[in-house]
Amino acid sequence: MTLTHEVQNQVPPRTGVDEYAANAPLVEAVEIWGRDAAAGAARAPEASAPDLSAIGRLVGSEPFQRDAERANTHPPVLHTHDRWGRRIDEVEYDDAYHRVIGAAVAAGAHTGAAVEPGPGANVDRAAAFLLFAQVEPGHACPVSMTHAAVPTLELAASGLRDDWMPRLLSRAYDPALGGSGAPKASALMGMAMTEKQGGSDVRANTTRAERRPGGGLAPEWGAEYALTGHKWFCSAPMSDAFFVLAQAPHGLSCFFVPRVLPDGSRNVFRIQRLKDKLGNRSNASSEIELDGTTGWLVGDEGRGVATIVQMVTRTRLDCVIGTAAGMRQVVAEAAWHVRHRRAFGSLLVDQPAMAAVLADLAIESEAATWTAMRLARAFDSDADAAAQGFRRLATAVAKYQVCKRGAGHAAEALECLGGNGYTEAFPLARRYREQPLLAIWEGSGNVIALDVLRVLAREPEAFEAFFAEVGQAAGASRVFDDAFASSQELARSIAASLAADGGAGPGAGAGLAALRARELTERLALVLQASLLVRFAPEPVADVFVRTRLGGEGGMQYGVLPADVDLAALVARA
Repeated sequence: MTLTHEVQNQVPPRTGVDEYAANAPLVEAVEIWGRDAAAGAARAPEASAPDLSAIGRLVGSEPFQRDAERANTHPPVLHTHDRWGRRIDEVEYDDAYHRVIGAAVAAGAHTGAAVEPGPGANVDRAAAFLLFAQVEPGHACPVSMTHAAVPTLELAASGLRDDWMPRLLSRAYDPALGGSGAPKASALMGMAMTEKQGGSDVRANTTRAERRPGGGLAPEWGAEYALTGHKWFCSAPMSDAFFVLAQAPHGLSCFFVPRVLPDGSRNVFRIQRLKDKLGNRSNASSEIELDGTTGWLVGDEGRGVATIVQMVTRTRLDCVIGTAAGMRQVVAEAAWHVRHRRAFGSLLVDQPAMAAVLADLAIESEAATWTAMRLARAFDSDADAAAQGFRRLATAVAKYQVCKRGAGHAAEALECLGGNGYTEAFPLARRYREQPLLAIWEGSGNVIALDVLRVLAREPEAFEAFFAEVGQAAGASRVFDDAFASSQELARSIAASLAADGGAGPGAGAGLAALRARELTERLALVLQASLLVRFAPEPVADVFVRTRLGGEGGMQYGVLPADVDLAALVARA
């Protein structure tokens, strides 16, 4: 028999890797800000840090990677009715998806920081979340929403909070909705805010909430309402309960809507269809209709946005972490490929042009990781007023910049694999479709930039805290110092414009201030990232980031680096 070809010069599978140990910036950030570092020897024995290396080995294993692929190639299926015609509104997921999310919940990637709060708790939880999201991002949506729901549930009536908080903090995973026998011992939470006519403008919502007289199904859960309307985007509709915004007599309000009512019957929660999305295929996103659906008021009537804002802030944080996770995945895959693939007589990694691209991608990934972990530390229970002010502004600017960089970053990394990267047999095509979503979720670019204007107009103390944090790197680099001073001057100039315009109204600024909102947000994000790298990352990484992102020595594309950089040191970080 004649052989037409032999398989040569193909890269071996990247499996059997400890994804935590292989991620140097993540390990270093946890060593600085994680629970063990923050508490030291005084840490209570029961406040155990997660075994991140065990998580790293799990997500780097071949079975987990196979489950991640299968969860995306066998996407969720909606069943509106059972075989006898009864409405059930259930979404069926592949077993691989359940194994992935079950592992994440068991590791505390959802509410681990709330179970054992304290200094460093959110850093450890963020690291676990990043590791799982690095390999399979779709399941991270309900995991993130459950994490973010905790502070909003704290505002509920004591009976509701006492019944549901232990379920959110549980590390058990039960995919069934239940409805017969005892209530489920564990739960995942979602939220449903967006409507057709409003999008991010939730004050344009038309879903109505009418107070029901009497004690209702569960008087201890607080005031009961009937909700009627729709939600244009409702992700993870098989979650056990949702926070929903609706118009009550005194204005937009927040409601707790369970899928199963206290008497064991199904709540009215009509899943009309699943969204056919560009990416995020393993996670179901849906359109739903509410028709007399039972919900319980959380917080005060008319204070719906203020009630749910803590949840939104934390899901924005997870968008940053999720993008950092995606950046790490594509850098790891690209680095693995170029270290094994030969072209034009040598390994790709030994060719300066490819090494420069990989180094630049690794720098971007590292900046995102340090930013995500520093933000997570600001969410810990010991956060003082300065830390809270810092996270208010830093979460917004990081969400804007890091998430916007994700898509282009994935595209460049995909190109490192050549034609293989563009095929569905490799994970980078899936990641390329995934990254744009994180720039859209919880506020796309303009929404975030205008939110920064609101902070500038109404919360000047947040800017003071932000600049105090960033300024800790002052004096290390003239380029950084100049960029830092320029960002402060820009903020002062725009603040003056806002004051002249009468402050940031519902549209978050007008005229010149609104036109410069994205410029301000980007520059704030870049000086934050540069400050973190200068203070905590190896000198070659910080030097190149400052020179290329702040000093104008880079190009429009990845891989345009100053000629004197230490490529070997940068590539080693990948």
